[in-house]
Amino acid sequence: MIWNRRYKLGYVFDSSTCFRLKAFGGGDRSPDLSWVEKSRWDALPPEDRRKFPPIAPDFVLELMSPNDSLHPVREKMQEYLDAGVRLGWLINPENQTVELYRQGQPVEILEKPEAIANEEVLPGFELSLDWLWDSLG
Repeated sequence: MIWNRRYKLGYVFDSSTCFRLKAFGGGDRSPDLSWVEKSRWDALPPEDRRKFPPIAPDFVLELMSPNDSLHPVREKMQEYLDAGVRLGWLINPENQTVELYRQGQPVEILEKPEAIANEEVLPGFELSLDWLWDSLG
């Protein structure tokens, strides 16, 4: 992610990284995209960084596929929040919505937003979504 290389505020992980959320009442989860703030990641012992890190990311993004059912994905997003994730974005291309999950706040649903951002968790980052909606026709 270019934003992360530019600002060097943390570490970005793809869906091949499985986070161990059991200590937080959850399961082992592999978000489509996740980000952990640098000081939190660096505080983990090196052996915990190698496989299934026992840490809740600060940010997760889930992109629904046509095979996903909305209810289980929403439950997973709530599990992330319960484990300590500060911000979650659930992008649903089929109905062109983005659900915003934030600690201590109700879920906010945006209909076909041009872009999404969150300065508190991801300073200086904005995700443009026009390309996604345009590709769906």
